[in-house]
Amino acid sequence: MNKSVLRVLLAGVCAFFVLLCVSFGGVTAKAATESEAECVVEVSSRRFLHEKNACDCLPMASTTKIMTALLILDDCDLSQEIVIPKEAEGVEGSSVYLKAGDSYTVEDLLYGLMLRSGNDCAVALALFHSGSIEAFARKMNEKAALLGAEDTFFVNPHGLPAKGHHTTARDLSIIASYAMENPTFEKIVSTKYYVRHNWQNKNKMLWNFEGACGVKTGFTVNAGRCLVTSAERDGMKLVSVVLNSPQMYERTEELLEGAFETYRMETLFDCSAPIEGLTARRSFCYPLARGEREQISVKVNKSEPLSQTRGDFAGTMQIFLENSLIFSQNLYIM
Repeated sequence: MNKSVLRVLLAGVCAFFVLLCVSFGGVTAKAATESEAECVVEVSSRRFLHEKNACDCLPMASTTKIMTALLILDDCDLSQEIVIPKEAEGVEGSSVYLKAGDSYTVEDLLYGLMLRSGNDCAVALALFHSGSIEAFARKMNEKAALLGAEDTFFVNPHGLPAKGHHTTARDLSIIASYAMENPTFEKIVSTKYYVRHNWQNKNKMLWNFEGACGVKTGFTVNAGRCLVTSAERDGMKLVSVVLNSPQMYERTEELLEGAFETYRMETLFDCSAPIEGLTARRSFCYPLARGEREQISVKVNKSEPLSQTRGDFAGTMQIFLENSLIFSQNLYIM
């Protein structure tokens, strides 16, 4: 190979790695590949901080189990004992090796579901909850619709390949954000070791990323590597979703670091401070990038005639980022 050709090849390689260093928020890229779809959302406000193909319908492998856990937490007593049915023994894929006839608590199976990604745990919990996989999947879809995850459809509780079983990065971030507002769910998915059964969490983010607090890994051949992660720093809790992401940990770290560097939680309304002589019941914080604070405006709409009785409705307040309404609530007589 002559020197001129070698120089061209080296220049091409260098250019490739320069492109890889283009990053969100100025954070140097760690992943050599991006995800097929990805999303980052701030949990309390549900503000989407980053999206790529976020509305594309894709399989999501074991991240499915976030919804499975939610339904069980909604409807079941964690201390209740479950006798493992034969249908839950020998389920393909990841497993905690349940045996028919053995007894576990609901809590045990939730830890096996979320830490070890036990497909057998998913089947046992679904059958306990609804009597059949089909009935449980219907409940999953009802919950997804209630949360506004309109492009999500569940066929099973574990995420093994099934026709029509899909979500979007945006929908999954909505589901996971809701889940992370449940203290019991957060406690489970942030646990590194479940001592009772000596189960270690498969999610490496809990060890490798500052502030990581869950939530779920996933992999099948058709879904690729999928990862939903929550992390909290300086009062801001984020959820990141990457679907079909060959370097799911590296890409997730890159997205979260970028979001934490770019955005800060700002108090835009303090309910302890009157607004035009009126009071409201909720404070409001919102993630803002540098320079966005100047784009915030507050509009007060007083009712007429204005009552003078303490606690009576007196109008509404609205907060805008540029021309987009981001918050509103009622105002009352002080």
